[in-house]
Amino acid sequence: MKRKIIRIDDRLCNGCGQCLPNCPEGALQLIDGKARLVSDLFCDGLGACIGTCPLDAIRVEEREAEPYDERRVLANIIPQGANVIRAHLEHLAAHGETGYLEEARSTLREKGIPIPQPAQEKGAAPGGCPGAQSPDRRSPGPVPAEPGDRAPARSELRTWPVQLHLLNPQSAMFAGADLLIAADCVPFAHASFHRDFVRGRVPVIFCPKLDHAADAYLEKLTAILSGHDVRSLTAVHMEVPCCSGTTALAREALARSGKAIPFRDVTISIQGNALQEK
Repeated sequence: MKRKIIRIDDRLCNGCGQCLPNCPEGALQLIDGKARLVSDLFCDGLGACIGTCPLDAIRVEEREAEPYDERRVLANIIPQGANVIRAHLEHLAAHGETGYLEEARSTLREKGIPIPQPAQEKGAAPGGCPGAQSPDRRSPGPVPAEPGDRAPARSELRTWPVQLHLLNPQSAMFAGADLLIAADCVPFAHASFHRDFVRGRVPVIFCPKLDHAADAYLEKLTAILSGHDVRSLTAVHMEVPCCSGTTALAREALARSGKAIPFRDVTISIQGNALQEK
């Protein structure tokens, strides 16, 4: 049986990441500087990612894809290199596809290809699609109070509104501002978000996956950067692949503004820790 599925042209893709937030299945990841389809299994072929590709590098094609054939998928993935193989295995593990995962490993063994162990099986930070997992770190019974719990936390918020959809690009709040662009899950994950990021900055929040307003957001953020003497730009997002759209939007708006503004990019883990900074 044939079905529609996307294909990415490596020659055209520049790794901007704008397609990732529009793939609800999490089938796309940025690997080695390119957008990659890490598993046919989770691509619905509807092409939601196509409209956000500025280089027209994504196409929908019709080809044999059902019943799902793990060996056929690997035939497409193996030539892309070890990192893509690892991402595919992690993707299967994250979605609980243990049967396909074992079939993939068996195929790799037959071909004499080393099997990279999925990160979550090694006890490290989850790989693949952390957003597809449902970790529960609650302790059984009441949570004991810790020293300092009774002290009220200080809010560092000095401007309003904060949601990008509601902001007026002409607002005077952006004059001379240090601008913070944050995915809206970050404040829930990072306990000291106000102290570490909001303090001294003008915050702008949105969800790069669910807001479905990429074009409008890009236009508005570009207008903010173009129309004001913004001093610095900080983007903070979660480690899940779809959240990288936060950085992609910030970088594209900065490029369109034509300004050389200091840019900082911070990734937060689903445990709330700062993983890396660029």
